[in-house]
Amino acid sequence: MKSVKKFIFLLTLSLFLVPFQSSAQPEQQLRPPAYPLITVDPNFSIWSMQDTLYNGPTRHWTGQEHSLQGIIRVDGESYYFMGQSIPRYNVLLPMAQDKGQWTFTTSQPSDGWQNNNFTTQNWKEGRGAFTDGEEVPNPWNTREIWARRTFEIDDVNEVDAEKLLLNVQHDDDLAVYINGVPAFEREGVTNPAALVQVNPEALDALREGENIIAAHCINTGGLAYLDVGLVEELESAVQISNARQTNAEVSATQTEYTFESGPVELKATFTAPLLPDNLEQISRPANYISFDVRSTDGASHDVQIYLSAASNIAVNTTDQEVVWQRMPSRSLDIMRVGTATQQVLGRKGDNVRIDWGHLYMAAPGVEGLSSRMTANGTSVADFVDDGKLSSRDEGAMPRAVRSDPLTLAAAYDLGPVSKDPQSRHITLAYDDLYAIEYFHQPLQAWWKTGSGSAIDMLHRSEAEYDSLMQAATEFDRNLFEEARQAGGRKYAELTELAYRQSVAAHKLVASPEGKPLFFSKENFSNGSIGTVDVTYPSSPLFLYYNPELLKGMLRPIFYYRESGRWDKPFAAHDVGTYPIANGQTYGGDMPVEESGNMLIMTTAIARAEGNAEFAANHWESLTEWADYLMEHGMDPKNQLSTDDFAGHLARNANLSIKAILGIAGYGQLADRLGKAEVAEKYTSAAKDMARKWMNMADAGDHYMLAFGNPDTWSQKYNLVWDHLLDLNVFPDSIDEREIAYYLKQQNEYGLPLDNRALYTKSDWIMWTATLAEDQDTFREFIYPMYRAFDTTEDRVPMTDWYWTDSGDQRGFQARSVVGGYFIKMLEEKMK
Repeated sequence: MKSVKKFIFLLTLSLFLVPFQSSAQPEQQLRPPAYPLITVDPNFSIWSMQDTLYNGPTRHWTGQEHSLQGIIRVDGESYYFMGQSIPRYNVLLPMAQDKGQWTFTTSQPSDGWQNNNFTTQNWKEGRGAFTDGEEVPNPWNTREIWARRTFEIDDVNEVDAEKLLLNVQHDDDLAVYINGVPAFEREGVTNPAALVQVNPEALDALREGENIIAAHCINTGGLAYLDVGLVEELESAVQISNARQTNAEVSATQTEYTFESGPVELKATFTAPLLPDNLEQISRPANYISFDVRSTDGASHDVQIYLSAASNIAVNTTDQEVVWQRMPSRSLDIMRVGTATQQVLGRKGDNVRIDWGHLYMAAPGVEGLSSRMTANGTSVADFVDDGKLSSRDEGAMPRAVRSDPLTLAAAYDLGPVSKDPQSRHITLAYDDLYAIEYFHQPLQAWWKTGSGSAIDMLHRSEAEYDSLMQAATEFDRNLFEEARQAGGRKYAELTELAYRQSVAAHKLVASPEGKPLFFSKENFSNGSIGTVDVTYPSSPLFLYYNPELLKGMLRPIFYYRESGRWDKPFAAHDVGTYPIANGQTYGGDMPVEESGNMLIMTTAIARAEGNAEFAANHWESLTEWADYLMEHGMDPKNQLSTDDFAGHLARNANLSIKAILGIAGYGQLADRLGKAEVAEKYTSAAKDMARKWMNMADAGDHYMLAFGNPDTWSQKYNLVWDHLLDLNVFPDSIDEREIAYYLKQQNEYGLPLDNRALYTKSDWIMWTATLAEDQDTFREFIYPMYRAFDTTEDRVPMTDWYWTDSGDQRGFQARSVVGGYFIKMLEEKMK
């Protein structure tokens, strides 16, 4: 039985969420903070961020709406089971983005600068959103900016002022005025863009003819950004009630919902067949949405199913314009949509979405199918009225996404449905044309090494539907059972939820030489690509299932050094900003951190594969980094570690452990390669350093965060590799002393990272817990973390950085590092 279940019961005319329990399953079952629906890569990633699939729009992991809608029609009565009616807007002032004009100044203006009659004679002009940097369309690199835009209203009586919303994106503090009247104010950041209410006094200031929106933004530190627009929300074309969700289950590759729609039960299953032993399949950018419908009252009922995918999935911002097309196929009904201006690999960064390539919907062409590419309001109205899509495909293009967005919609008329289930499915896919720019060469996704045609890919996906659904179900069953045996039921539930999130935070491409390159994106931390200290925590998942994927993560870093592009004596931090991998863009190096990571992971690959061939191919790089750690790793200078959010730290004891284990790993690799003298030299050095470490870090009942500071402590999660790799340079007594001390430091929602703050990293808790000698102690660390995810009000794909006193998100979401949860399973496998 799958591990994540919630049942919703109608009590006193209200919906209440009740965890399912039975005598066979005595443990509480996890309520995911967000439910994965479509999980392919960092660009094609759609989630439900609430308990029921219909209580809000489906969203990209960044929070932007990526709208899927599902409606079931039973005997003429329609019910939403997924998403909500997509809002329609009359855009009075589009966000500036790449086109909108500003008048602005970065010097303190005189009083009244926000008023209509203010003279801006000495102000500058700029086009597009303001952002920091030099090579940007509209740079803003000062602390403050004052900016103005104009818009026209032909007839103010035709505007429903109560439905006006500001569209804002800012970093940091923002104040907005309409015709000189305060309209909106917020301290902090709104990112991504969000629609916000306008103060009523500002709405009263609207007038016919020219109006002024003025904005003052203060950059209090870090990134800078400013953009403002204005829209009027329009009424939905039709009003539809919701089905009643009765169940939700999440397994490693599938999310299944069950609904009651009058006398008919609907099961909707979202399947991402991310099978790790098949590189073509794990790269294929296609997911399935399957429907199973049956009558629950013994009678037959007339049933139709509707599914749509909106064009906002194919844009970065909703003011962008799209075009659409039907694609030729004898067996499938295939539609696609993409931006009118295809700037392939033209956008990089963290909180951005793909705006090149095409979103595809493919439905088997069986009897009862109808499909249309029309405005959302049109296709929904057609379906509600007739149970099919009868309007013509929209012809006027391009069109902007925001105002009643174009959707790819399909409807199945199932006819009479009895107690025997009827099934249908639809494939959603995204062809990004080119996926990664790798040292100035565009590379295609791995699946294109066989056939570069998206249509062929869709036909293969359809032909393999039955076998892949069966394989995914079997994979999920095995993963859960192996995780349960390793760490218990709650641990297994966490690994299930982590699997898709971790895998789909990567992109698999073919190198110019035809080798796999598996690029991670630092989701919601800085957008870096191929970050070594993101690869390191995620590595247990890929070591467990397919080390070739981990090699694909390390190859870019090795190539960066071996090509001469990186000439420092330690490993690079990253190879760029996703999806552009042309060289490190992170502002600071992590010399000991990344060198230790590369050595440890290469050693782990050798242990997983039973040979050191991969290491032999990169021996010169590994030797350079091992020598660097020999000289600088024992007592690290003031520098960053992977926990860079905590700032620089000198004499970091946990970082020293990483250096020592990296050196020991290099010695083990040398031994595997028959380099006996080298192996002896580095292994002996590591053991000597470990003995010194014990004296330098000793604080009595625990070991220090930083040498020389006995009142400090930290999780020594790096120690886990000493056991997993059979390096044995540190005595077990260190683990025992640290575990006993950590148990005294735990809070309600987990073990803090160290004594400096109450926040933690969930991946490191898993590693620290794996130092425990028995499962009971392991679970003492896991259960508080489980509680945090089960109860958090932050409904986003799992964060790995949260507060242990409240369970609230501190930062980060949807990151690949949750692959580190598989460390306990990896320990069992490597015994």
